[in-house]
Amino acid sequence: MKKVLTYTVIVLVAFLAALNQQIFVFPNRFAPSGLNGLCTMVQHLFGISMGYLSLLINIPLAVAVFFKVSRPLAVRSMVYVTSFSVALIVLDHVDLSAVAYATDNGTSTILGPLVAGVLTGFFYSVLIRGGTLTGGTDFIASLIHKSKPHFSMYWIIFMLNCLVALISYFVYDYQLEPVILCVLYSFLSRMVSESVSRTSRSAVRFEIITEDPTAISQAIIHQLHHSATLLPGKGIYMGKKTSVLVCVVNRSQVAQLSAIVRNSPNTFAVMSSVGEVMGNFKHLDPHGNQEVELLDDGNIPI
Repeated sequence: MKKVLTYTVIVLVAFLAALNQQIFVFPNRFAPSGLNGLCTMVQHLFGISMGYLSLLINIPLAVAVFFKVSRPLAVRSMVYVTSFSVALIVLDHVDLSAVAYATDNGTSTILGPLVAGVLTGFFYSVLIRGGTLTGGTDFIASLIHKSKPHFSMYWIIFMLNCLVALISYFVYDYQLEPVILCVLYSFLSRMVSESVSRTSRSAVRFEIITEDPTAISQAIIHQLHHSATLLPGKGIYMGKKTSVLVCVVNRSQVAQLSAIVRNSPNTFAVMSSVGEVMGNFKHLDPHGNQEVELLDDGNIPI
């Protein structure tokens, strides 16, 4: 059921991404980031549907990723690419003029790329959690990273996006505005994607120094439904033995754990932000039952 849900989400996100292209990108005469930007420019110049171009470009790249990088990654990503391309082809025959965002006088041209970039960033963060790439530039970056691991995928994608932005200057009548819109779109999509992903993985680390670790441990278990690591400690000034509890909690639980520390005598804590928590451990709900991640990450080895 988890795999079924994951693929359902991938297909749904692909349709929404295609709708995003039709409503906010195509009417505003600019190229988005990546190979989709190149496809958009070819569609603008020659009228060939981006849906067909996307399939034509991504099939050989997906095959290369399948054999050289990761089979699950290639399969899931190709499901997205196929769904996205089919949705684009179908939407080409649907009149969306009533909802498409475009202005004739150009005073609000920037709003279309702004919304498109934000939505793309959110879609990308959902796909990453489901072990999926959007194809195109991501495929190329993963292949380069596989052969040259010291290269950063983000810098590779950034350089490819800069190339797309440069080409758009010549495609859209030698104007700087499409270049600026492409850069803005790329920046927003990446920023939103990283922000959403970071928020979902970030946490807060507490180091609690206490003389009564048992009471605090029980409060952490029963009130926060977390566990902690108990370490022996010793005060330097008095040489008195003490205990150190190390606990990582969600940001929404900081106030609860802070209250536990404040209400415990001879106890203080040091709090610090954690960018990401990794490990094979159980997540418990308020009833003590194990929570299951909705999306299957596909065990991506990159």
